[in-house]
Amino acid sequence: MLVGLDDTSYSWLAADWAAAEAQMRGCALRVVHAVGRGAERAYGETGVGLTEQVLQGALGVLDDARARLEAAHPGVPIEGTLARDDPADALLTAAEDADMIVVGTRGRGGFAGLLLGSVSLKVAAHADAPVVVVRGETGKAAGGGVVVGVRDDRDEEAVRFALAEADLRQADVRLVHAWTPLAHTGLVVPQVSHLEEERDAHARLLNHAARPVAEYPTVHVDSELIVGSPAGALVEASARAGMVVLPRHPVEGRFGQRLGAVVHAVLHHAVCPVAVVPAG
Repeated sequence: MLVGLDDTSYSWLAADWAAAEAQMRGCALRVVHAVGRGAERAYGETGVGLTEQVLQGALGVLDDARARLEAAHPGVPIEGTLARDDPADALLTAAEDADMIVVGTRGRGGFAGLLLGSVSLKVAAHADAPVVVVRGETGKAAGGGVVVGVRDDRDEEAVRFALAEADLRQADVRLVHAWTPLAHTGLVVPQVSHLEEERDAHARLLNHAARPVAEYPTVHVDSELIVGSPAGALVEASARAGMVVLPRHPVEGRFGQRLGAVVHAVLHHAVCPVAVVPAG
């Protein structure tokens, strides 16, 4: 388990969540604190280079993190790592052997509670391992259900991740697939028969992605087909969930975004932790 820490309230929330997750899994936690370009300004220093005072301040953050997390989560092996790199690059480098990467939100401006910082977005977009962005009501995670947003039949890995998380928490899983009917994209009034045909096709897609359910016979799973905005449906579902799990699909096209519009929207507006799982 790997977590990024920058000594803000957002990252402390993420670190505590990661330590609890490590405790449930029985694994070690690695805390990464990065001091890259602009480190001197961040620590109130002037001059060129990483000064001894900056270095000692950064090590102090790691020592404080280890002490606080060990006290709150006894038995979890905790390692601190100081990286002299930009935070996102430091996490991506350190995550080569990690099973999960945990980051916090760090929005700016008047809507800071809803926005993500560039570090969280970059890590979620490029990591090879699942990335959990900790936000919202983390207290629900222990007993709240796990919601999975299913886009297509390539999303078995996201479903499998959600099932494993639910199994740890003795929670339920809810598979959600939402779509906008083709007729709704224009001015034509949809016919009932066409809607039924589309629903049948989307039901088959959801059933295909749900095949890993058989690997977790003790986890209760519900599935839901929703006619409407996928992002809206998942943000709404996050209000009653302990975690939302989303697949991250490969970039489509030369100028495609590494995180799709639905993933972006849910990461910015969900009210519980969100896991982004590479698909395929």
